[in-house]
Amino acid sequence: MTRPLQLVTGGTGFIGSALTLALLDRGHAVRVFDNNFRGRNHRLATAKGALEMVEGDIRDEAQVARATEGVHTVHHLAFINGTRHFYEIPDQVLDVGTRGALSTLKAALEKGVKRYVLASSSEVYQTPERVPTDETERILLPDVTNPRYSYAGGKIISELLTLNYLRASSVEGVIFRPHNVFGPDMGFEHVVPELARKMFDLSAGFTKKAIDLPIQGQGTETRAFCFVDDAVEQIIACAEKGGAGEIYHIGDTAERSILDLVEAMARVYGIKVTVVPGPLRPGGTPRRCPDIAKVRALGASPKVGFEAGLERTLAWYADHFTNNF
Repeated sequence: MTRPLQLVTGGTGFIGSALTLALLDRGHAVRVFDNNFRGRNHRLATAKGALEMVEGDIRDEAQVARATEGVHTVHHLAFINGTRHFYEIPDQVLDVGTRGALSTLKAALEKGVKRYVLASSSEVYQTPERVPTDETERILLPDVTNPRYSYAGGKIISELLTLNYLRASSVEGVIFRPHNVFGPDMGFEHVVPELARKMFDLSAGFTKKAIDLPIQGQGTETRAFCFVDDAVEQIIACAEKGGAGEIYHIGDTAERSILDLVEAMARVYGIKVTVVPGPLRPGGTPRRCPDIAKVRALGASPKVGFEAGLERTLAWYADHFTNNF
């Protein structure tokens, strides 16, 4: 028996496609809404079950309203991600972020949606005051003149809209803030694929066993990397069990430096790497690691883990680079 219809905006994106496949595996009918600006239909090539694809612009209220007909839960993930885009097209990042939230919220209210699940980001904290960081941490835009913060600003606006548009309605709003989710086919603008690309190129397809690897910063900056399958389990727990008006962290709790990440990647690829530090782009944060006690209380916690997830991720990128060498 098919379970209630789920709408996933940004459903051909990295996390959106993984969420879509997981919802289908659980017996839901799923409708995906995306314009494939960064998403790719091939990510859903293995989809089985009741999957409907709708191509459209998340800023178009009429298109979004039609896509929301008969929907039980809206999972709003559509956004422009990728650090390069924050610097190069900040106007579009904010436009899609703000108008996308408005259009999906209006549709949810008009169409009698039961649950509205917003994908926010750990970027809303910038440099948090407490690490590990829980959901009560203050959010901050330290410099409105830096285009990098177009992304964080759009996420903060989306959170404010979600909490206040739904406050007096029957639609239950839930917000999740993912922290450094990684996995196969995640794109090429994030730290894991960027480093993988450099390692492949500098080692001539891993034929050279020792390389010098330029990085941004000194490598002491830390993150807590969460494999995408683990993140999706937590997202679904938030969607199904999260309290209305609540915010949840999605992630892992093992804090790793970029140097640790480089060493782990080098082990997987069987090469020796000497790191060459370089300048950091303005706006990055030196340390980030979430407290995920709140989502654990919903019954979700990482199962695949960093090491196994990294092996699967790097195998995908090695294959991709080799076939497109």
